[in-house]
Amino acid sequence: MLLGKKKPPPIRSLIGEGMTVQGTVLFSEGLRIDGRVEGDVIVAGDGHSILVISEKAQVVGKVMAAHVIINGEVQGPIVCHEMLELQPKARVTGDIRYDVLEMHPGAVVDGELRSLKSAEKPQLKLAASNDA
Repeated sequence: MLLGKKKPPPIRSLIGEGMTVQGTVLFSEGLRIDGRVEGDVIVAGDGHSILVISEKAQVVGKVMAAHVIINGEVQGPIVCHEMLELQPKARVTGDIRYDVLEMHPGAVVDGELRSLKSAEKPQLKLAASNDA
């Protein structure tokens, strides 16, 4: 490990450019999407994983993985348990839950961004005002 970072898992699967997959896609370790997926893209299990959605790719459905890199289009909610990278040509329509977020200039999100850590924090209660 270098500087406390985990080595990324290998990308062993590819949905190629010009290919359309309909239905739920379950993957382990790493997946790169250059084509179109009409369905959910979900990591199988709780393991360390990486999902790359390239500039030409489209996903219409839920996305769930540990590390997600997006430079294409996603229409649906995203849950990222480690790090979400929204690169300059990323276009996301849907709510996003993340642990760590890196958003480059040019990336567009139409939805709510919410840290997974915010769900763990207790709600703050404001003290009543002393004004009578």
